[in-house]
Order: sequence, then structure tokens, then C-alpha cells
Amino acid sequence: MRRGPAAVAVLVAAVGCGGADGPAVVIEGTPPATPYHGPLDIAAKEADGSTPQAMRTASGAAGRALECDGEIYWGGGPDGWSGSDGGDSPEDGLRLFFRMFDPEVPRNGYRVERREADRVLYSYDVGGRTKVAVVVAEDQPGRPGWGPETGAACDPSELPASVTTGAGWPEIWTDADGRRMPVSKITSSAGAAHCDWQSAHFLTFGGRTYVRDPHGVFADDVLAGRYDGDTALPADAHDTGYRFRDWRLWLTDDGDTAYVRTSHGVEAWPQERRGFACD
Repeated sequence: MRRGPAAVAVLVAAVGCGGADGPAVVIEGTPPATPYHGPLDIAAKEADGSTPQAMRTASGAAGRALECDGEIYWGGGPDGWSGSDGGDSPEDGLRLFFRMFDPEVPRNGYRVERREADRVLYSYDVGGRTKVAVVVAEDQPGRPGWGPETGAACDPSELPASVTTGAGWPEIWTDADGRRMPVSKITSSAGAAHCDWQSAHFLTFGGRTYVRDPHGVFADDVLAGRYDGDTALPADAHDTGYRFRDWRLWLTDDGDTAYVRTSHGVEAWPQERRGFACD
């Protein structure tokens, strides 16, 4: 794919220790102010598209357990695990969730929010609100042992900055007041190294994708113009207020080019002309 796909508050003593695998996957913590009281066994139906409604439909109880500030960012299930995959404990089922789906969510710091005879709801909480939810189930038809049934997550911008900083996470911009912006509104990412695009950068905003291409990785017909690493702001350009590190996004009314003001000057990022990908 061209672009990568998204401090936990009031968490206390860990259950066990992280050991060689790092921090504990499951911890104990202060219960949220409004724990999820609904059923865990909710039929999850595959839905076409990636709208919030489709993801809620596909994510069953996990999607309903979220407490997002905005819309649901990701949700899915059910998906089967093979006879050799199922674990001996609910925590094994949670670990299998990470291995099967490789989602853009934290890999540790989850708390048991609800436990039933054959299902457990795990939640990753921020400020006492559930931002990631995973339901694991035991001995489902054709699926022995514990495994993931449904999962769902809020926008990565609702997770702590300490979690979303690093490889594999979308770059999260802020507004002029320092508020983290949803990646569904604005985000950027470095080009994939396995495509030899690591010198490029992508910015998605307003339904458009702009490309920083200082080394000419992409053919002329891919972009609607040329990248310019040393340009002047057009007279009609305005500051959008969006920032990422020392980058400041400026746009003209037509929005054809993204002007990124840095500590070294102004760069012009052309708009993507047509979609492209690498294997």
C-alpha cells in the first residue's frame, strides 16, 4: 500500500510483568466512569464500504463499547481462527487479535472491562474513556480455544501522543491551538521504503493528496505539478492553522497545491493526479 494505513490515563499495577515482550498486554486499572453494559454477543455483519455506520455494523459489541470524541475510525469482525490458533486464555485471544489483524492500535495496556462465561471485553482507556475495544470469545463453532471476535478503535488522534509517535502510525497534525486533529481530517506519512518511496511524503487533507517529492520518485503524469523545495507563498495563500512539527500548511482558494512553510522556507507540494500503488 502507498500509505500506512491510525499516556494511558489512570492505569495502575500491571498484571504480571512485560518480561522479554515489553510492557504487559493486560493490566489492572480504574474502571471507567461509564462502563459498557450492553451484551457482548452481538451479531456482527460484514458491510460494504468504510463509513462509520458500516464499521459499527461490522464490529458488534466492540464498536458499541467505544467512547470516541468523534466517529469510529476502525471496526471489524467476525473472522475465524483456525484450530491451531485458539489460545488457552482470554489474554491469548487478545494477543491473537494483534497477530491476525495487525491493527493501528496499542499492543499493551488493556484492561478487562467485562467478563462473561465465554466472552471477555478488553478496553484501552484514555482519561477513563474506551478508545480501543476488543471482544474475545471461547470455543465458537469451528473455532476451538480463545480468539478475537470483534474489534474497534477511535481515531488515532484520541490516543496519547506517546503511543502514536513512531513507525507504523499516521502523522497527527494539530490546529493553531495545539489540539490534535483527527487523521480522517488531515494526516501525513512518509513513503514506503519497500517501494523505494522513502524520500517522498504524502499529505491528505480535504479529500486531496499532496506529494512531497524532492528526488523525483514519481513520473510527471502521476502528479499535477512539480515539487518545489524553495518557493514563495502566493499572495492569496492563507494559513490553515494546521501544524506538524515545524511544518505549517498554507493553501490558496483553489487548493491545487499545498504550500508547506518550514523553518527553512516554503515548499510547494503538488496534488496527486491519479492513484498509484506498488506491490
